[in-house]
Amino acid sequence: MVTNEIAPAAPGRYAPVNGLSMYYEIHGTGRPLVLLHGALTTIEGSFGRMLPSLAANQQAHGRTADINRPLTYEGMGKDTVELLRQIGVKEADVFGYSMGAAIALEIAVRHPELVHKLVLASPGYTREGAYPEMYEGEENLKPEDLAGTPFAEDYARTAPNPDDWPRLIEKVKQLDREFRGWTPEEILSIRAPTLVIIGDSDVVRPEHAVEMFRLLGGGVPGDIAGLPASRLAVLPGTTHVTLVDRTDWLLSMIGEFLDAPVQEDGGV
Repeated sequence: MVTNEIAPAAPGRYAPVNGLSMYYEIHGTGRPLVLLHGALTTIEGSFGRMLPSLAANQQAHGRTADINRPLTYEGMGKDTVELLRQIGVKEADVFGYSMGAAIALEIAVRHPELVHKLVLASPGYTREGAYPEMYEGEENLKPEDLAGTPFAEDYARTAPNPDDWPRLIEKVKQLDREFRGWTPEEILSIRAPTLVIIGDSDVVRPEHAVEMFRLLGGGVPGDIAGLPASRLAVLPGTTHVTLVDRTDWLLSMIGEFLDAPVQEDGGV
């Protein structure tokens, strides 16, 4: 998140948010851009070279220690909104990846006044949006299965309590087990221009991404009706995990989308 209203600060601050000591970073200057990372990962793991921007670590992830409450999208959305309030951000562009995309959706639905533009990478607005194999594989996931991976190594390097790694995995399982998502009517209510991005071999089904794109105003013949406010990108040869490694593609399309003026009719 970067903002004109707030003086640039060195990375690495904490804010008391809903019982959390929530870690966040501020990079650069300009229009605020909020980065929300994926499950089991960190600011660096999800966004890497796409910084500088401000990114907030969600509960139990990265440098934000866990507390005695379950992970929910409603709760993580409220945490993010409260952090923005504390640091004086009244409106921002929001870029969420995976779990972060769901948090971004929660904010856009519940707090539309906060969201100027929305970038959703690997989003699902219902449980059925992902392949069932993803949930089946996750149910069998054990902490030792991730030993030596960037997920485990980043957590061990950044977490205030590295021994909480198994607890985080169980909380993410519970989060996905209980996820029901948002109604089509709630997605239709989003007025922020939205860029939906998936990999062609993502855990998010391409049909689901197209369905979401249509609910957000896409899926029209642009040469006749004009370009809609929302956009859809399907990255070739790209999985859920490797999507955030497509740095050149992502920066080019996200930068152009965020910089495009918003028309009075909502188009870009």
